[in-house]
Formats: sequence, C-alpha cells, structure tokens
Amino acid sequence: MRPSRSRSPRGVQGGFSLIEVLIAILVLGVGLLGFALMQTMNVRFVQSANYRTQATNLTYEMLDQLRVNRSMAPAYVGDYTATTAAKNCVPPTGKDISRDAFALDWRCRLGKALGEGATGKVARNGNQYSVSVSWGDERWNPDAGDTTFTARSGL
Repeated sequence: MRPSRSRSPRGVQGGFSLIEVLIAILVLGVGLLGFALMQTMNVRFVQSANYRTQATNLTYEMLDQLRVNRSMAPAYVGDYTATTAAKNCVPPTGKDISRDAFALDWRCRLGKALGEGATGKVARNGNQYSVSVSWGDERWNPDAGDTTFTARSGL
C-alpha cells in the first residue's frame, strides 16, 4: 500500500502577496517625494535665474544710457533705491528723456523686477563707469546678504 501524499496548501504561488504590494507602494512614494523635492528646487533655480536676468538687463540699460548721453554721464553717478510708487514704469522717449525722468523710470523698474529692497549704484573712475545692481535672494538662505551684479564700461 502506498502512503498517501498530502498536498501542501503552499504549492506554487499564483499572485502578489500583501508585503510585495506594500514594498511597491513604498518605493513609488519615495520616488514621488524625490520628484516633488526636485520640482521645488527647480522653482528656486528658475526664480534666481530670472532675478539675475532682470538685474543684467537693468545694468546694461543704465550703461547704454550713459553711452548715449556721454556729456551728462557724470550726473548719473550715485545711488539708486528701488521704488514702486509710480503706477506705470514706462521709459521716457523723445524730447522727454532727461536724467531725472530716466532715473525715476529705472528705479521703478528696478523695484518691480527685483523688489523694494533692490538698489543700484553708478560709480565713476576716470572714464570708466560701473553699474551695480543688488537684490535679496532669500530663497536659499534667509540670513545671506544681497546678491550683486556689476558691469563696467569705458566711455
């Protein structure tokens, strides 16, 4: 007589176990969390790059104004504080281009682009002029100092 073999209920597995599903969900969750962190960092980098682009444009615009108006260039030397008091930041054109009108418009656009705390400075050393724009970039470190972009040109 042959002994009967009892079949084990643990035969070939036919599906996923609960632990495999939980591990898959955990891996997916960690991946999504990493993706969210990457997106957050991307937003910071894009905003910082935008501020640097705006500062570069404003700096070179002031240098262009100094080049165009060479006889009055020394009158532009000084410190500029950003303002958003003017409703529209429209550059003066035609016969309305004066140092004061340009400076007010430039300060207005400086404030709109980089915030109220932004500053600008035009300095002269002989016939060399330098324009600096500083702004706060607190997204990385709230205690960090201002970021400054400077461009120089000889007139």
